[in-house]
Amino acid sequence: MRVLSGVQPSGDLHIGNYFGAIRQFLSLQEEHECYYFLADLHALTTVQDADKFRGLVRDLATGFLALGLDPSRSVVYRQSDLPEIPELTWYLSTVTSMGLLHRCHSFKDKVAQGVVPNHGLFAYPVLMAADILIVKSDLVPVGRDQKQHLEVTRDIAGAFHAVYGEDVFVLPEPLILDDVAVVPGIDGQKMSKSYGNSIDLFGPEKTIRKKIMSMVTDSTPVEDPKPTEDNALYHLLRLFAPDEGERRWVKTVFAEGGVGYGDMKKRLFDYFLATFGDARARYEELSEDPAEVERILAAGAEKARETAAPLMDEVRRAVGIC
Repeated sequence: MRVLSGVQPSGDLHIGNYFGAIRQFLSLQEEHECYYFLADLHALTTVQDADKFRGLVRDLATGFLALGLDPSRSVVYRQSDLPEIPELTWYLSTVTSMGLLHRCHSFKDKVAQGVVPNHGLFAYPVLMAADILIVKSDLVPVGRDQKQHLEVTRDIAGAFHAVYGEDVFVLPEPLILDDVAVVPGIDGQKMSKSYGNSIDLFGPEKTIRKKIMSMVTDSTPVEDPKPTEDNALYHLLRLFAPDEGERRWVKTVFAEGGVGYGDMKKRLFDYFLATFGDARARYEELSEDPAEVERILAAGAEKARETAAPLMDEVRRAVGIC
């Protein structure tokens, strides 16, 4: 089965990105034909500083590869390297109703968060549909609360088929990821770049340690049991604990007391380094060889276009362009 997913280069990669998506990407590439892209066209709706934008795209590509996305197993490419995507977006936009776009949750959520609305943000579902349809993906990994994204893509493809009388697209199915972790930030809210509460994967070690040690905790004495409900430190320790023995330790120190929050935070920092130490070293190596990262992206785009180009020939014929 062909699997497709993408990540926007709108900020530094953090542990929420890893546990919420990239960890699943690594597992899926062992079983399926996977296409993973840098959604740089999408990111332009919110990142509009050219130098910053180039850096974010470069850093995301480097992070993808450092964390283990393998170009010999997965097709890794930059969205903007496929000119077929914006072309298909236009054809799809001509059959997409305004009502469908008005019903999409993401636009409303972004506006509620204070993002200045623009046409790109409003019409993002059409670009997203083009991303998914252009490589004939069979499965798109989503959490249960993200099914609408894929339903919209299927609706848009179905509208195209109805208007032009030709079934040129594969209608993808959602791949529901039940084990997607909701990762708390250092302030207890969901970890998010926009909240400023994230722990970066590839930031300076001293900065990461300082962030972890500054996590919000209560005033429970060292010797007393610690609350676990809505306790970000507890949930992060459970998430990072590398084996059952360490998970038992976490459960015990919270249930029985005797260990202070400071020592727990130090343990969390140790878990972080153990989990991402190799990836961080690989990230440094790749950062010193940006030409290799570009080579991998170019090769991925060429591979993706092997599917995209003939599909676009079918689309153009269907609409009467050629």
